[in-house]
Amino acid sequence: MKTNDQYDAVAGKCRDTFIKKTADYGTSWRVYRTISVADQIYIKAKRIRTIQEKKEQKIGDDIKSEFEGILNYAVIGLIQLDLHKEEAEQLPVAEVQHRYDEKITLAKKLMQDKNHDYGEAWREMSQESYVDLTLAKILRIKQIIDNEGKTVASEGIDANFYDILNYAVFALIMISEEKH
Repeated sequence: MKTNDQYDAVAGKCRDTFIKKTADYGTSWRVYRTISVADQIYIKAKRIRTIQEKKEQKIGDDIKSEFEGILNYAVIGLIQLDLHKEEAEQLPVAEVQHRYDEKITLAKKLMQDKNHDYGEAWREMSQESYVDLTLAKILRIKQIIDNEGKTVASEGIDANFYDILNYAVFALIMISEEKH
């Protein structure tokens, strides 16, 4: 399978879960502030790291499902950055699908551009690296929030969420290939 097809398969599975949960819960995630989304991703990445280090787990959700959650929370973060606080908390499922697809399309384009320049270096990386890079990006987001959204020479919060989303896709592709 080629990377673009694998990307679509992984993103499609995560989208399916996201939309089903939206049908169940509505858009309860609209109450999250950016720091809360970052913390949700942090919790999932930290759990993966702990499982990797201890080589065991006691809760049923596996590493794969945690990466799927990271991907979906990154999409939530990106959607939230587009919406104003005073906009409706409940969004129609069709609007959520559109916004989700829009973010995945932009993330995939970013992946394609980076693959052009870097080759597919991510295929030689470890699952541990995807987790560490995700944790570093979360710390960057938190620092940008502490700086009231201002950066001097760095990308913004959105760029970090896009990178986190793509790291999760890469990890899920590697898991599907049974390389992690």
